[in-house]
Amino acid sequence: MRHPPRLSLLVIGAAVALVGTAVAPVVTASGATPACTVEYSVTGQWDTGFQGAVKITNNMAALSSWSLGFDFPAGQKVTQGWNAKWSQSGTTVTAANESWNGSLASGASVSAGFLASWSGSNAVPTAFRLNGTTCNVDTQPTPTPTPTDPPPTGGAAPKLHVSGNKLVDSAGATRRMLGVNRSGGEFMCVQGYGFFDGPVDDASVKAIADWKVNTVRIPLNEECWLGLSNVKPEYAGANYIAAVKSLVAKVEAHGMTPLVELHWTYGQYTGNSAGCSDVHATCQKPMPDAQYTPSFWSSVASTFKDDPAVAFDLFNEPYPDRATSTATQAWTCWRDGGTCPGISYQVAGMQSLVDAVRGTGAKNLILAGGLAYSNDLSQWLTYKPSDPTGNLVAAYHVYNFNTCASESCWNSTLAPVAAQVPLVAGEIGENTCSHSFTDTVMKWFDDRGLSYLGWTWNTWDCSSGPSLISNYDGTPTSYGIGLRDHLRALSG
Repeated sequence: MRHPPRLSLLVIGAAVALVGTAVAPVVTASGATPACTVEYSVTGQWDTGFQGAVKITNNMAALSSWSLGFDFPAGQKVTQGWNAKWSQSGTTVTAANESWNGSLASGASVSAGFLASWSGSNAVPTAFRLNGTTCNVDTQPTPTPTPTDPPPTGGAAPKLHVSGNKLVDSAGATRRMLGVNRSGGEFMCVQGYGFFDGPVDDASVKAIADWKVNTVRIPLNEECWLGLSNVKPEYAGANYIAAVKSLVAKVEAHGMTPLVELHWTYGQYTGNSAGCSDVHATCQKPMPDAQYTPSFWSSVASTFKDDPAVAFDLFNEPYPDRATSTATQAWTCWRDGGTCPGISYQVAGMQSLVDAVRGTGAKNLILAGGLAYSNDLSQWLTYKPSDPTGNLVAAYHVYNFNTCASESCWNSTLAPVAAQVPLVAGEIGENTCSHSFTDTVMKWFDDRGLSYLGWTWNTWDCSSGPSLISNYDGTPTSYGIGLRDHLRALSG
């Protein structure tokens, strides 16, 4: 799925009249030292705007970079800031360090300020997160393991594998993947904003689980994971991997399956339906690239191979069919890669990516989406990659504006696939701010015992894209109500 643009920050030069100070106190339950503290203050306020400040104190190990996140509770909007790179998406505000103030020793503090607009009320934020750790509380965070350590496995997430055309857990019980996408990891890092769009602390993950979700799809960025030079180092390589592992652990801790997925990749494509002309991983490309994608999947598989609860989705939405004139050429490119008609870079086919994963010894569940942005599975069985573990699943995406978006198409192209292998609709959605189409999708998939995940658990305006929530506490949009209520009904 394509993404709405992030909010731009407006620079305003109006004079500021200070009219007093309101300070949010730091409150802890005991005398223990919190992992970090944040003092938030309103240093001036006028009819439509105010000036604010944050003082961050780090009580953890020394940090080489920092990012503070918090949510405005009353519709305030940041318009300008200093001593940090300020940005805002929905209600979520992020302040990331400048190049000159990224180092924050244990016990050291840093301050930053901003201007913002308000109306109605100017309530102060109640929770602050420093590099993902909640501040102003007593408990120290668990140190993030290095990327070579095995991921945490303490949660109750099922260990899924393929049995015939069904997904089953380690006890042999039939399971379905029913859940949501948590977008952000594919674009925030490469755009220089952070790791994820909005909070990914335990409370925000619990809010997902409260919808009776059992699977969370986590889109990733190839260049950020591999730490390529065009990505800010604070959001790349080991730092990015640690952030992904932390989110995966939280998802598992709430009993949900983490589905890590490669969304944006390297390779310049300017042909039909191009999402961008950039060679870097800043948009959806028609196919993965041979230069970096096999290395990406070797690294991801090595990271999670000892955790069979993690599933892998090889590539978000292939569309080599838009670059070539024949279906045979497109499906051959999809499976075998190499030199593909209409695509200037060397392509990594699905077979090479399956081989990259299995070459590490990983036996995790693998999903592979078809053509036409994963909306076409008409020849998926013919070109199915070989998997020595037999643990391969067909992935499908469907929105109300796709070509294959009717029961007649599903009956003719999806049903034959689902008769032979498990079928997971990794993205379902509609751009209507309603849910009549997704209701139809869910019924068709329910009737056949198939899996689906809604796009997306992000607080974008549902009129600019299918956004399930208006707040990370799980408040649904008029579109998201359909999925939430349906999943809760299924759970009994």
